[in-house]
Amino acid sequence: MSNVVAFAKKIRDHQINLKRSAIETLQINVGKLCNQACHHCHVEAGPLRTEIMSEETIDRIIALIEKTPTLKTIDLTGGAPELNPSFRKLVLFARSRNLEVIDRCNLTVFYEKGQEDLPQFLKDNKIHVIASLPCYTKDNVDKQRGRGVFDKSVEALKLLNSLGYGVSGTGLALDLVYNPGGAFLPGAQEKLQADYKRELKHYFNIEFNNLFTITNMPIKRFLEDLNRQGKYESYMELLVNNFNPKAADSVMCKTLVSIGWDGQVYDCDFNQMLELPAAAKKITLWDFENFNEFVEKTIALGDHCYGCTAGAGSSCGGALT
Repeated sequence: MSNVVAFAKKIRDHQINLKRSAIETLQINVGKLCNQACHHCHVEAGPLRTEIMSEETIDRIIALIEKTPTLKTIDLTGGAPELNPSFRKLVLFARSRNLEVIDRCNLTVFYEKGQEDLPQFLKDNKIHVIASLPCYTKDNVDKQRGRGVFDKSVEALKLLNSLGYGVSGTGLALDLVYNPGGAFLPGAQEKLQADYKRELKHYFNIEFNNLFTITNMPIKRFLEDLNRQGKYESYMELLVNNFNPKAADSVMCKTLVSIGWDGQVYDCDFNQMLELPAAAKKITLWDFENFNEFVEKTIALGDHCYGCTAGAGSSCGGALT
């Protein structure tokens, strides 16, 4: 594969303009510390990671949010974002400005020491919970995420339901995320959502709002797994052969900026993990005064971008078409 040129040429050939408009979403990786170490994790997060966003950096983000009136959503990721000591400070600030806050939750973090009141905190502040559950069967989840994770996840989902999450009329959004268990594209999001709703309701009486299907990106742990199995080339061919111009025209990086745990700025979470900086140069939160300074800037591209533009497309909010 010809790396950046291949995807950039594909975009040019389809006359797709990949430049950013007004910034609506700020996705913040507040640290790589996690109580799990999932096989498909593109962050390579885990219990031994020490990278944690400092309170000073979070204070700088807060100052920049104040100066960026177009922002609508603060999307918090990790690791397990809740394990950052300043997680709640950032949440409370964003909610005080009436911004939607997304917590990308692995569910089992509820059972970590010091997190006993976390579900109630999320409810009290009307946080949008997007929870990772790569399958509705125990064997598949435990294979990807570790022994016992499925049972804990089910208990966490029941707890969230008891607080009103995923229940019609409460205004407490609970969405789930599906990742394929191997080197293949996700199935149709609508059909998978129906399957999840049926199975989780039947076996566990669990309710949720939406299912998001997210393509496994050929980076970090999943890339290592592809290389071990000798499947990298065939997986990339799968992504390239399923390139969808409509998905490419709707990618999340057009209205999003991604912030790394150390305050560096990227075009998306995946570029962040590959250390491909925004604006084609290393830039930190202290180098500008408003996130909309990134409007119309060129977005850094690479072969991995085919992951967001294959099939129905893939974003942190699921399928794009």
